[in-house]
Amino acid sequence: MLSRTANSIYWMARSLERAENLTRLLDVSHNMSLMPNSKGGQQELLAPLTITGRLDQFRETYPQLNAEALLEFFLYDESNDGSIFSSIRSARDNAHSVRDKLSSEAWESINATWLELRHRRQRGINHEGVKSLIDWIKQRSHEFRGAAYGTMLHNNVFHFMRLGTFIERADNTARILRVKLEVMESQHNSNHAIDFYQWNALLQSLGAYEAYHDKYTGGLTTRNVTELLILSAELPRSLRYCIGALMSQLIAIEGDQGQAAKRLCAELHARLEYGEVDFIIRFGLNDYLNDLLRRIHAIGDEIHRSYWEGA
Repeated sequence: MLSRTANSIYWMARSLERAENLTRLLDVSHNMSLMPNSKGGQQELLAPLTITGRLDQFRETYPQLNAEALLEFFLYDESNDGSIFSSIRSARDNAHSVRDKLSSEAWESINATWLELRHRRQRGINHEGVKSLIDWIKQRSHEFRGAAYGTMLHNNVFHFMRLGTFIERADNTARILRVKLEVMESQHNSNHAIDFYQWNALLQSLGAYEAYHDKYTGGLTTRNVTELLILSAELPRSLRYCIGALMSQLIAIEGDQGQAAKRLCAELHARLEYGEVDFIIRFGLNDYLNDLLRRIHAIGDEIHRSYWEGA
C-alpha cells in the first residue's frame, strides 16, 4: 500500500475519533459548569481549551468565555482546525482521496455525515439543542465504525484505520483525565456530593459510567476510577486497552517497517499490563499521565517516520 494511502486512512480515522471525543468533552464540560460550587463554571469551560491547546486562539476571536462562545468555537468555527466541523471535513476529504479503498457503506456513512453536518450548521446550534447535536455526532461515529468493521477487508487499510483511532483515543483519555483531575483538585472541599457528580461526569465523558458501576460496588473513589481508566484490559477507552490495540495493529501491518514504533508500544503496554494502581497514586497521578502522554506522542512520531515521512 502506498504511503500516501496509509497516511490518508490514518488521518481519516484520527479526525473522526477526535470529533467524537470532542463532543464527549464538550458535553461533560458544559454539565460540570452547571455544578454547585463551580464559580460560574469558568474552570470547567476552560478544560476543553486547555486539553486541546486552543486557549490563545479562542481568546483572539471571542471576547469572553461562556458556554455559547465555547460551543460555537468547538462545534462549527472553521478558523479552528480542531473544531468538530473542521475534523469531520478533514475526515471526509481524506476518505474521498482513498474512496476506492473503503467499502461503499463506509464511504457513504462518512460522506452523509459531512453533508448533514453542513446542513445543521446552517440551521444553527439553537435549532435542535446542544444535547441532540452531540448525540447525533456520537451516533454517526458509531455507524461509521460499524460499517467499517462489518464491510471492509481486515487488511492493511483496516489496520491503519484502527491505528489512527486508538492513538487518538489514548491521547484523549490521558489528556481529559489529567485536566479534569486538576479542575477537581482545585475545587477540593469536603462536599462529597459534589465529588460524586464530578466523578460521574468524568466517567460519562469517556463512555465509562456504566462500566464503572458494573465493575465496582459502593461509591466512586479516586483509586477505582484511576484503575479503570488507566489499567483496565476491558474498557475500550482505557489507556491499557488503547495501547494494546495499537500494538496489535502495528503487528498486523505487513512489512518490516515500524520496528521502533512496535518497540515503544510494547514497552508502554508492558508498563500498563503489569502496572498497579497503588504505585500510580504514590508516583503521582499527574506525573504518571504526563509520562504516558510523552510515550504516546513518541509512538505517534515513530509511526510517522516509519510509514510516510517524505512520502
